[in-house]
Amino acid sequence: MKATSLNWTALPLILAASAPAMAQENAPAPVADSAAVAPDEQVIDFSADAVTYDSDADVITASGRVRMNRDGNYLAADQVIWSRKTGEVRANGSVVVMTPQGDKILGDNVVLTDTLRDGTVDNLLVILESGGRIAASKGTRVNGENILEHAVYSPCPVLTQNGCPKSPSWKIVAARVIQDPVTQRIRFQGGRLQLFGLTLPLLPVFSIGSNGEGQTGALFPNFAISNTNGFEVALPYYWRIAPNQDLTITPHIYTKSLPAIEGKYRALTSLGAFQLGGFLTYGDAEDPDPDEVDPESKDRVRGYFEANGRFQLDPYWSVTTSLRAATDKTVTRQYDITRDAELRNFLDVERISPNSYISIGGWAFQGLRVDDHQDEIPIALPAIDARFLLGDPILGGKIELQANSLAILRIDGQDTQRAFASARWDLRKLTKMGQEVTFTAYVRGDVYHSDENDETDVLIYRGDNGWQYRGIAALAADMKWPLVGPAFGGTQRLTPRVQMVLTPPTPNLEIPNEDARSIDLEDSNLFALNRFPGYDRWEDGSRITYGVEWALDRPNVAIDTVIGQSYRLTRNPGIFPEGTGLTDRWSDIVGRTRIRFGRFIDLTHRFRFDKDNLAPRRNEVDLTVGTDQTYAQIGYLRLNRNISTAVEDLRDKEELRLAGRLKFARYWSIFGATVLDLTDKKEDPLSLADGYEPVRHRLGITYEDECLELGLSWKRDYERVGEFKKGSTFALRFALKGIGR
Repeated sequence: MKATSLNWTALPLILAASAPAMAQENAPAPVADSAAVAPDEQVIDFSADAVTYDSDADVITASGRVRMNRDGNYLAADQVIWSRKTGEVRANGSVVVMTPQGDKILGDNVVLTDTLRDGTVDNLLVILESGGRIAASKGTRVNGENILEHAVYSPCPVLTQNGCPKSPSWKIVAARVIQDPVTQRIRFQGGRLQLFGLTLPLLPVFSIGSNGEGQTGALFPNFAISNTNGFEVALPYYWRIAPNQDLTITPHIYTKSLPAIEGKYRALTSLGAFQLGGFLTYGDAEDPDPDEVDPESKDRVRGYFEANGRFQLDPYWSVTTSLRAATDKTVTRQYDITRDAELRNFLDVERISPNSYISIGGWAFQGLRVDDHQDEIPIALPAIDARFLLGDPILGGKIELQANSLAILRIDGQDTQRAFASARWDLRKLTKMGQEVTFTAYVRGDVYHSDENDETDVLIYRGDNGWQYRGIAALAADMKWPLVGPAFGGTQRLTPRVQMVLTPPTPNLEIPNEDARSIDLEDSNLFALNRFPGYDRWEDGSRITYGVEWALDRPNVAIDTVIGQSYRLTRNPGIFPEGTGLTDRWSDIVGRTRIRFGRFIDLTHRFRFDKDNLAPRRNEVDLTVGTDQTYAQIGYLRLNRNISTAVEDLRDKEELRLAGRLKFARYWSIFGATVLDLTDKKEDPLSLADGYEPVRHRLGITYEDECLELGLSWKRDYERVGEFKKGSTFALRFALKGIGR
């Protein structure tokens, strides 16, 4: 094969001069006219097995694996005939035309101009860059725009895995299709949608995107039926403002409620990404107050707002934010916006480097539970945390410095301000026998100020009014001794662990407790220096903690289990609430076991046994069986700690969670999920459950192939927010892939 780059007007002269044997009937080569070759004419990359020239007709014929490329327009064919007089280029046999946009045009016979851009094709197939295909009886290309007559479009595969032809799930049949490379849209005139053989009308002029990216246009509607809103139709419209911005506007129409409007704006900037969303309607807002004797519904503007984003200002500094707000406690559940019981708002400015971390932020919450009083919910502003790791070791160990400040504000309730500074020294050593020993020294100084402490009902959270000061110090030694060897056809690792923590008596109850309320002994905090979750409480009194971890790894089988307990050398009553497992000198026994068989079975069991009678105080099981396509999940949690009902953050409960998915055909699957509240009065005297109370159910069936998603689902929520109860909702989801939205 010969390959060269040449000018179309010079091609006859070069061919005749370089290969006389190829000239048809030994015709003499035309004399080259220097004026015939314009200096600005484009060069064509050209190759073929054979080239002949008919001097009488002024026709060049290239045969055998012909390849041409001009300005990104690529042509491949078995034969190409170019008439110099008319400028017509006719390609025959296995013709492939590739555009600069990446679209591919296939046909048997193609007639082009000598620019390779414009022309006419009979019985063609266009393969779009996005993967979609257009078949047409005839196509015309003018100035880069394709006009296809009697065309069919579909992004679906037309062959099975075995190479047999199959009918696509959906396709668009149109009298005319216009593909515009400038707007990157495909317009259908006189189009009809054929879905599984069922013909549905389209708009007189319907368009989709051709490059696989989002394009402005209407999306397919969603349908739902619920007890509260009746029949619902959602009509989303997508607006691609720019390559880095889009907006989706969705009107909602209900039979039992007034219409609503929903919007979501997304943007990607040079610094990061953010999105804004909102939902607005007008209607009845039921009074969620359970103490109201005669609750009334009030007509009002109802809505929901959300915004979130993250911006990387430079390699070190970043800003992250999330804002959420609702006009009332039931709007998010009534209109299926979210099931969250609280809406979190925060702004966090961070600086992260290899040896330092700084965070300056603020937090605010909106409570959506029945008994939430917004004036009593805290606002954390500012919340500052700074940590620095010193580069040079001191006495062989690493030094970490920390400074922290927090202000808790309430419209109606206790206000607290806190600041502390701390230093931590860690030294890790490996002995000759393989033990890993870590020595820790920790010092901290706290300053607190609070007022209106009497507004806090729980006495152990309240603290004393005014200024409070506290010094904290601790020494710790932690030894782990991993023992590794063969077992059961694999490798086992047995790791005994012992930790000693020495700390003097520390003021606690005088200090307000805002961030360390949910204390519970478990495997994750068994060996922590301070087993309270926050900073406002410090676990004083020296202790010894011991445990053992055993792990087995073999092909397709992995077992990891840990168990441990602690013993307090001194007893300081009143720090830990009864039932947390840490009240007495001997703690409860806690542990965790995880068993995995390949990727098919994953079982995790967390437990806490009473130190006196081994009664289970915490029993939690999470089991997943199956594959990514078909699986079953079981979750069970029982907290039976006998904690006083006055401690609001440590309520006992019993809950069962079930979920599963079954793929019963190549494209079909069913799924379901349920949550059951098994709590009774014995476990939680304040619970409204009677030992078996459904929380929510989900059930659905889905069809999904390469180009279509269709789903029908049912869900029922049993939880009440005052007089409001969501009830059942049926939803129909329909989405076509490959329409560029």
